[in-house]
Amino acid sequence: MVKIRAFRAIRPKAEYAREVAALPYDVYSTEEAREEIGRHPLSFLQVDLPAATIDGAVRGSVNAVARENYEKLKDDGIFYREDDPGFYIYELDDGEHVQRGMMCLVSVDDYEDDTVKKHEKTRREKEEDRVDHIDTLDAQTGPIFLTYRDRADIEELIERGIEGEEPLEFKTDDGMVHRVWTIRDEDILDGLIAAFRDLDHLYIADGHHRSASAVRVSNMRRKTYGPGDDETPYNYFMSIVYPSDELKVYDYNRVVADTRGLSAEELVEKIEETFDVKREDGPVRPEKKGEFGMYLDDTWYRLTYRGEAIDDVIEGLDVSILQNFILAPILGIGDPREDARIDFVGGVRGLEELERRVHTDMAVAFSMYPTSLDDLMAVADQNKVMPPKSTWFEPKPRSGLFIHPIGRDDA
Repeated sequence: MVKIRAFRAIRPKAEYAREVAALPYDVYSTEEAREEIGRHPLSFLQVDLPAATIDGAVRGSVNAVARENYEKLKDDGIFYREDDPGFYIYELDDGEHVQRGMMCLVSVDDYEDDTVKKHEKTRREKEEDRVDHIDTLDAQTGPIFLTYRDRADIEELIERGIEGEEPLEFKTDDGMVHRVWTIRDEDILDGLIAAFRDLDHLYIADGHHRSASAVRVSNMRRKTYGPGDDETPYNYFMSIVYPSDELKVYDYNRVVADTRGLSAEELVEKIEETFDVKREDGPVRPEKKGEFGMYLDDTWYRLTYRGEAIDDVIEGLDVSILQNFILAPILGIGDPREDARIDFVGGVRGLEELERRVHTDMAVAFSMYPTSLDDLMAVADQNKVMPPKSTWFEPKPRSGLFIHPIGRDDA
């Protein structure tokens, strides 16, 4: 049983929404974020990645600067608070793919009892900054990206809720069209709450660190102020929930800094012990599970796994096959979470990015077949953990368009 809530979001006024909307903070380096803020001075990156607005060292928490930047945006009249609670339907349209989800609040208790399913481990040190960020701002600013197995009744209720309504619409620099509708009809709100109550689970697609951090702040506040009730803001975390058929999963590719002293010929020879290796004339985008591309010494190869069938849900993933048969035994990458010799490249950047990395700071690149949502859900249903960087979702919802204040008086 999934528990969701409508909420009174803090939102940018319509005329500022395009300038405020920002990709998630972890998509950017500090320098890239600084350049983006230079192009768009109202960008929410100044709140989500405050280091990009600072020259030199800062005494105390950098998130005190985030709070200052956030308060200034509010004081300047960029944001307003909704008068009444609602669900917010947020659609992303790149001209080829349309992705529509519902912004809502999800129960912290559902996260803790695994009604909200996870598939990745989190790093405590990565959580710390977001915990401090949420606590300092007294608000959750970045939505957790969740999915659920498709339900026609939910989609029908959403269609009814937005029928005849004109959306807020704008286009960002990348050509993405953003549309937002607000559902406030009480019958439809109640219907959606009831429909989600019938779901067994939600699944985290993206945002494991953000969700873990939000839950930690909730527990801090429960300890300080008490457990609260169904109306207490800190008992929920802000999420955008998508039916699984709306989502597009990209490959998450690997680049490695060296070949561990092996020549190109020696590396290929070792790989051939477990894979069929075929030299190709151009970039290799894998077409099925068990197939990989490799870019090495200005040459593309197609690698096809020919080992024994693997029944285990984790070990049978392509990211595990690559790790267990090439990265670890041949290239010496024992723990890809910790090894500085490996980096990860989202498939949205294209295969040319793999070539560029090999020509600049890496020695070999591997292109992957995308991990499926069915695989992700199967792993989560078994309460197992996927290897790091197994999935890349695009398009990503922007931050700054919806903010959930969590102060005791913010219900």
